[in-house]
Amino acid sequence: MNPVTGIVVFIIIWWVVLFMVLPWGVSRTANPEAGHDHGAPARPMVFRKILATTGITLLLWVIFYVVVTQSSISLHDLADRFAS
Repeated sequence: MNPVTGIVVFIIIWWVVLFMVLPWGVSRTANPEAGHDHGAPARPMVFRKILATTGITLLLWVIFYVVVTQSSISLHDLADRFAS
């Protein structure tokens, strides 16, 4: 696998996982101050979510990398299979 392809796949997986992780542990503010949104999370914990996203993405990317490099499946074969 080309290094650029590996980086692009990692970035795509990272963003997909981030959007799956963002809702974890979200709770509304009980009594928001005047002018604040009632649906805003009390503690967004963004740094923890970014760390969790990166860890999950690393695991998924390693699995993807092993499957692509150790088997006879290439990205072109996958594209052809899903295109038809």
